[in-house]
This record gives sequence, structure tokens and C-alpha cells, in this order.
Amino acid sequence: MRDQIDMTPTLLDYVRDVSLREEPVLRKLREETAALPDRIMQILPEEAQLLALLIRLTGAREVLEIGTFTGYSSLCMARALPAGGRLVTCDLSEEWTAIARRAWQEAELLERIELRLGDALETLDALFLERGPACFDMVFIDADKAHYPQYYEQSLALTRPGGLIVLDNTLWSGRVTDPTQQDPDTLGVRSVNDTLLADERIDLSMLPMADGITIARKR
Repeated sequence: MRDQIDMTPTLLDYVRDVSLREEPVLRKLREETAALPDRIMQILPEEAQLLALLIRLTGAREVLEIGTFTGYSSLCMARALPAGGRLVTCDLSEEWTAIARRAWQEAELLERIELRLGDALETLDALFLERGPACFDMVFIDADKAHYPQYYEQSLALTRPGGLIVLDNTLWSGRVTDPTQQDPDTLGVRSVNDTLLADERIDLSMLPMADGITIARKR
């Protein structure tokens, strides 16, 4: 049995050359984000393309994103939605999401995206009160890692049976395997990974791509 292939820069360039379909507005946003001090939070374009494919495969119409940053993943997912579909995305930063808004407007997708600024845990509670349980077809979690366990539980309540929850950074640059790493973010990722494995409410697959992508299907 072969082991996982090492993703060298040359091989990653090849993957993008033969599979990435990145429209000009997306490339422009990615390049703008790459110049920011916090650029490490930018989702990889091939991962955003995977999210869009999952939306199309499942026919998702109502999508929730926890963690907007500059809006690259929001833009990819919103573009993949069918007519009448809606994306709700949550973030704390007005500065980062101002960049996102400009990109959404340039792509003519503002009407599909609802941005909610504020504490994500409070936003998720508000969505549950407003919409009730099982109101989203897919949830993408890519926010502060210390609160991943709470985001997961709230997301599961908001996701319909058969819907997907996708968690980013579940390998956390390998720190999850280092017992000396005891910071809140690493502990949060480890905790949610353990919870997912034991959770009989979901079907589960962790993909060793990007920084670790976990896909959970609510039973």
C-alpha cells in the first residue's frame, strides 16, 4: 500500500495547473489577500473549489460559513449555489470583510451572501432562535480553533439530516500530534477531532490535504 504523497511546491503547482478553475475575480482576491499580514488565514484555492463541488453534489441551498476572512471561500460557495440559494457567513473583523464585500460586489453575488459581524457563538445561537434546528444544508467551519468543539456542536444542531459539516485545519500544521503543544487552539482542534471520531450522529472522513479537511455527514 502506498503512503500519502509528499506535496512539494512543484507538485502543488501541477495540481493547480491541471485542476484549478479560478476566475479572474477570485485570482484578484487571492493575490490581494496574499499581501496582508494575516495572509496565513487564506484558504487554499483548491480547497475552496472542493467546497463549491460539495455544494453542487449535494444540491445545498442554505449554507453557513463560520469565519469569513477576505471572502474567498464565501465567493466560491456562493457562486456554486443554485438560484435562490443563500450563504450566511460570520466574522468579527470589519476590515477583512470590507475586502470580501468588494469582491462579492465585483462578482455580482452580494444578493446571495448575508454577512453577520460579531461573536460567532452568539451568531450561531441567534440563527438557531431565528430559524430553528436543521435549517442549513452545509456548514463550513474555519474560525478560531479554540472554539471548534462549540462551533461543531452548534453547527450539528443547525444542519439538516443528510447535510454536511466541513472543518478546516484539522491537522493544524501537525501540532495535533505533538504532546508538547498545549495552547488553546491546538487543544481545540484535538478535542473536536476526538469528538468527531466518537460521534455516532455523523459519518466521517478526514482528508490529508491542505491543513487537514474533515467532512462530516449528519445521519
